[in-house]
Amino acid sequence: MVGAGYGAAAWYLGDMPPMTCALGAGLCAASGMLPDLDSGPGVSLRESVAFAAAIIPLLMIHRFQQWGLPLEAMILAGVAIYMAVRFGLTWLLENHATHRGMLHSLPAAAIAGQVTFLAFSSEEPLHRYFVASGVLLGFLSHLVLDEIWAARLGLFGPKVKKSFGTAMKFAGPELWPNLLSYAIVIVLGAIAAADASWTERMANARQHMQHATRTFQQQQQQQQYPQWQFRR
Repeated sequence: MVGAGYGAAAWYLGDMPPMTCALGAGLCAASGMLPDLDSGPGVSLRESVAFAAAIIPLLMIHRFQQWGLPLEAMILAGVAIYMAVRFGLTWLLENHATHRGMLHSLPAAAIAGQVTFLAFSSEEPLHRYFVASGVLLGFLSHLVLDEIWAARLGLFGPKVKKSFGTAMKFAGPELWPNLLSYAIVIVLGAIAAADASWTERMANARQHMQHATRTFQQQQQQQQYPQWQFRR
């Protein structure tokens, strides 16, 4: 529901292209599964990692084109990313992730949005922000729902589970996961900021080039058909 509303609002209110709205809505809906990567071996982990392994290479198609990779190299790079995520990330999560650890946190939501922003490259900067924000929104919706369902109204007043406060958090009880999470956020943030600045400059350069081309074409047309030829 959050993903559908996000895409519909962008199309109706923001004049976003329908395909971009559909992509942002789909990723927003799917990213709601990502916090359950720390739930241990099971269906949630397998489905979430498999989805991430499949979608990340697809998001990077335009990025591969920007790097000038041939088709064969794009296929090999996509396979390498799939294998690294599907098996490497699965091994890390099964052996080192703890339930309701830093994967259930606001820094983890930021990392998910940053990874999407860096993977998805577009000539329109607004489209990148929209898609990455969809992933961030879907991730946060999971955390918010976890906190909502951790508190219930009983016969003698509200009852709060032990898990209350473990989803919408900035830091966990262990030091090293906290330091690692914030280090990843800072590094990815710096890379994303530099990439966003470069994308904005390229977009402005394309606009100036298009404006100069249109002006030149208009001047050529005026020279080809002088004003005096149309006078009687």
